[in-house]
Amino acid sequence: MQHDLLIVGSGITGLYAALHAKALGLSVLLISKAKLESGSTFWAQGGLAFPTSPEDIEPHIQDTLKAGRGLCDESTVRLFVEEASQHLEKLLSYGVPFEDHQTLEGGHSHPRVFHAWGDASGRAVSVTLTQVVRDQGIEVLEGAFVQSLLLSDTGRVVGVQTTEGNHVAGAVLLASGGFGQMYPVTTAPEEATGDGIALAYRAGAVLRDMEFVQFHPTVFLAGNRGLLITEAARGEGALLLNGQMERFMHQYDPLQELAPRDVVARAIDAEETKTGRVYLDLRHLGEAFVQQRFPSIYERLKSQGVDISREPVPVSPAVHYTIGGILTDTNGKTTLEGLYAAGEVASSGLHGANRLASNSLPEGLVFGVRAVEAARQDLKFEIPASRTVLETVGSKASVQQVIGAGAGINRTAETIRLALQTLPHPEPRAGSIEELEAGNLARIADTVLRGALEREESRGGHFRTDYPEPDEVRHSLFQIPPLLEPL
Repeated sequence: MQHDLLIVGSGITGLYAALHAKALGLSVLLISKAKLESGSTFWAQGGLAFPTSPEDIEPHIQDTLKAGRGLCDESTVRLFVEEASQHLEKLLSYGVPFEDHQTLEGGHSHPRVFHAWGDASGRAVSVTLTQVVRDQGIEVLEGAFVQSLLLSDTGRVVGVQTTEGNHVAGAVLLASGGFGQMYPVTTAPEEATGDGIALAYRAGAVLRDMEFVQFHPTVFLAGNRGLLITEAARGEGALLLNGQMERFMHQYDPLQELAPRDVVARAIDAEETKTGRVYLDLRHLGEAFVQQRFPSIYERLKSQGVDISREPVPVSPAVHYTIGGILTDTNGKTTLEGLYAAGEVASSGLHGANRLASNSLPEGLVFGVRAVEAARQDLKFEIPASRTVLETVGSKASVQQVIGAGAGINRTAETIRLALQTLPHPEPRAGSIEELEAGNLARIADTVLRGALEREESRGGHFRTDYPEPDEVRHSLFQIPPLLEPL
């Protein structure tokens, strides 16, 4: 069956975009690799940053620009902040149960972060929007892995090939998230294997700033899964202590615990090296407040044997968010005709070198809607003639081990070059979904490493110990000839 618009991904971007497309009268197919209630949005503890008044628009813009370390596109940031509040109103109309109390988070100059369900804001948004999508009868395909993009003989993206078959449309919107699973320890869910970025890259799309990866500062490590402790904890007054049980953030930034994430993450890493351990201390906030304000975190860590209301929590930085991605304009348009991208999969110019806390979920709202509006003006129905090739690697672990050592929170030319030499090369063949996911990670890991090697400076989420100071303000671009095969 042919649709006007295919949307790949069921996080906040995909769900909200599907609802907007439906309202415009478009026929939509929403494709999700897992069930709809999955992905990074579902697990997001932090809230959504919206300016709280017209007077807060300019401060929100400036906070975003400052966090981005010179690489944000100012016009994109202004557009984002100016349009964000209308989407807050829309979420409220859909029934998202935002609380009256807004919180302060790292890098923000004003309490403007909205929360729902305490520390489970993403889950509240995901569950609410999923129910509205189902109630409105939007066509959904769950448990379908997108293997390839379909292209016409003019090079236009005209659909996708999934494990459930081919689907053709007038335009395709990728809202498939980032590549946190490229790293051995991450807060990202199992689905975050960079599929959309790899699909677009193989089709010839331009990627941008792939070396920028955000490490969340406060993560409780449980095996290879990072249990994130939301930025809001420090916004409510939680303190960071080193192995000698002393505060230390004043040595690194005047904002102390509320400094931007890149600063806090590197400070924690440095203190771990000096004193062996870093803790997040919430005890002084009071047992009742901690349990009421952070119920999900309290229960998850209690299951790991840690009572955050009574003892300091050991924390370390862990990979959290993909900053680089598919190059788009402010309408979600990629460099390929018929292909749009929004949310974590895209590089729109909003985040620069370091994402401001809680800007990511509103990003999906603003740019998902803009992408739908643009796609509606450019629907073309052409016959598929080729598809992007399938590529596999034996396991995700083989990629994770290399990237963790070569492109972690601290990087050097030596570690990056060694990683480039040992990174598994994807093979052009069919395989299991797990092998295809690993192939996607390997394909785009090469861009992360090459970008990190060529960027001989430190900026935001990219830190080179051999080039510790910022230098030239520039973007990194990546493109390969299309990797296609005839249908």
